[in-house]
Amino acid sequence: MTRSEKVNDILRLLDKHVPEVPIPLHHKDAYTLLISVLLSAQCTDERVNKTTPHLFKLADNPFDMMKLSVEEIRKIIKPCGLSPMKSKGIAGLSKILVEKYGGRVPDTFDELEALPGVGHKTASVVMTQWFGKPAFPVDTHIHRLAYRWGLSSGKSVEQTERDLKRLIPEKKWNKAHLQIIYFGRKYCPARGHHWKACPICSKYMRKELRD
Repeated sequence: MTRSEKVNDILRLLDKHVPEVPIPLHHKDAYTLLISVLLSAQCTDERVNKTTPHLFKLADNPFDMMKLSVEEIRKIIKPCGLSPMKSKGIAGLSKILVEKYGGRVPDTFDELEALPGVGHKTASVVMTQWFGKPAFPVDTHIHRLAYRWGLSSGKSVEQTERDLKRLIPEKKWNKAHLQIIYFGRKYCPARGHHWKACPICSKYMRKELRD
């Protein structure tokens, strides 16, 4: 089997087992999505979704967020972890959005990644999930599965992103990255993983990782 045939088969299995891919972080617009993704760093989507209603009740736009102090933001988002850094990022990016963009969230990688607290992965999520532009956000889960399935060397998240973009057709990036996340949660977890029962690992898991 060629590499192309393997990738096509994995995409087929993802379509079969994860046909629908709702966006996991609750949001209503580009700004609330941006804040939610920023909060999701080293935090579960479930925890973020429990925390953001309290924050967005006070400020669901950059204009209102600017009225809150960094300490007020920090206290609300503390359950998400890394609150000192994240609160500064939220306050800083909100100020820039108001002063430079009139409250609008920009739709380019360069502009997004220039915002405080916004890295490439966060920018990629906003670009694909809100603006619908081709991107392939790679988190630790996708990084792990791409290595497990032999789609990437696993040397770095950056390398995994390059490999997946090269292997998977661009028109499928936006859906595939979410499919991998949902598939991993249900069939291919980091712990308690039984590769023989996984629809993909049973066919393509690296030999050196098998029990």
